[in-house]
Amino acid sequence: MFIAFFYALRARGIAVTPTAFLRLQRALSLGLVTSLSDFYTVARSILVKSERDFDLYDQVFATCFEGEEWSEGIDLQLQNEARALLEEWLKDPESLADALGLDPEKMAKLSAEELEQYFFDRLQDQDGAHHKGRKWIGTGGISPVGHSGQNPKGMRVGGTSKRRSAVKVANERRYREYGREAPLRRADFGEALKRLRHLKPVGPCDQISISKTLHSTMRNGGEIDIIFERRLADRLKVILLIDNGGYSMDAYIEMVEHLFEQARSHFRQLEILYFHNTIYKRVWRDPQRSSQPVFLEQLLAADPETRLIVVGDASMAPEELLTTSGKLQLRQLLDRPSIENFKDLAKAFRHAAWINPQSRSLWKYGKTIGLLGGIFPMFELTLCGLEKAVRHLAARH
Repeated sequence: MFIAFFYALRARGIAVTPTAFLRLQRALSLGLVTSLSDFYTVARSILVKSERDFDLYDQVFATCFEGEEWSEGIDLQLQNEARALLEEWLKDPESLADALGLDPEKMAKLSAEELEQYFFDRLQDQDGAHHKGRKWIGTGGISPVGHSGQNPKGMRVGGTSKRRSAVKVANERRYREYGREAPLRRADFGEALKRLRHLKPVGPCDQISISKTLHSTMRNGGEIDIIFERRLADRLKVILLIDNGGYSMDAYIEMVEHLFEQARSHFRQLEILYFHNTIYKRVWRDPQRSSQPVFLEQLLAADPETRLIVVGDASMAPEELLTTSGKLQLRQLLDRPSIENFKDLAKAFRHAAWINPQSRSLWKYGKTIGLLGGIFPMFELTLCGLEKAVRHLAARH
């Protein structure tokens, strides 16, 4: 039951570590859990490090523990499952040796029985002395797997109603809106976009460095030595291209406006431009797209290190993207299909990403989405998608 739960969490992308798993077993051995409802809360607090994973945790918990009950043999099950994990970790001997505090050569000389005994001895011999942070086995001196006959206290079934209550709570998915795939909240934009900031020292040395001042003062035997350094300023250039027209974007305008507001407050060198569906010869500085044009040639001449972020649903009639007569409002034929303009932008800006407010599940139904997704790396406008886009834009290409 517990091994399956451990690997199910990891399979869904929750970074549960062996350290956390054994810490959970120790909580069980100390009698801190008396029912599945208790286990639901305690396991989440130990295994899950971010509220963004709470919804995934609920889904996995409901799946793994539907119909499960506590039994008097829970201590033996925990011991067997800890042994199974030891066997799994033996596939990476160097990491296991480091975790156990053993020299790899010394560990290699131990028989299977000796290594297992050493493992369980480590689980029970730490009595307040294990605070160095290297070992992932126990910190309080009591085996988290019931070793040496110690049975977990209060592990008897807490009643069917409690078991059902825990699964019911998990099935309510109260943390759905905090999930990585949930629609973005206003605050999420700022948190994600801040990671794009490119801070560099600029100007005169007129800002006191607290850490360097303290370090220098201590080196001088207590005589104060104030250290100044240059201020940090954001030197990153960002161009934000927003598709703000047409019925297909109507449902996402508010979401895009939130992105617009957050972007303005996070970058000093930010240029926000607008287009409708596709880019022909120009984009616009004004949201009405009527009086402040920026021609494609000007855009392509920008600093190639500029981060280009395109926000739009990438949905339009294929003719608009693929033919020279796709835009009916133009009085003359274009020199080439507008898709070529997007290709030029992708070549000019090696740090570029397309953020699509449509759900990824709908992308396969749009021909133009697939075409543009083949030109720009495309990310969903969710917290997870925006974080991936930021990592892509911040990476060295």
